Amino acid sequence: MFRGRSRHNLDDKGRLAIPSRFKEILDQKGEDCLVVTNHDTGYDTCLWAYPRDAWKQIEEAAAKLPQFSRAAHDYLRFFISGAVECTLKNGRITIPPDLRELAGLKKEVMLVGALTKFEIWEKDKWEEEFKRSREGFAKASESLSEFGI
Repeated sequence: MFRGRSRHNLDDKGRLAIPSRFKEILDQKGEDCLVVTNHDTGYDTCLWAYPRDAWKQIEEAAAKLPQFSRAAHDYLRFFISGAVECTLKNGRITIPPDLRELAGLKKEVMLVGALTKFEIWEKDKWEEEFKRSREGFAKASESLSEFGI
């Protein structure tokens, strides 16, 4: 599981160093690749990075979506079509320019563990989102207690 937060820098070619604790998880799974895609709900624009096995589960579920559903089309056209396999080389991945642009990634980024995936944020956007999440934490914790959390 991906846990923790860390600040990193993108180089001019979009290369991003993956933290050793995240690399260990990938090594345990025998993974040398991450599937990175765009995510945007209007307030949390970032990238999501998955090991291939976790991404495969998402694709299998997406393949079962109703063929004539507008919501399914939107999901497939934005989230699924944005997915790119990024090979881990020398402890780094290269994020394609279109994904960097969609997420507003500049030089400073934050990697945020989210259990089965991790998020890649532009640092200033992350600080805003973290503040929002922190302010809503008490209410969220209360509402999630029904799920045993």
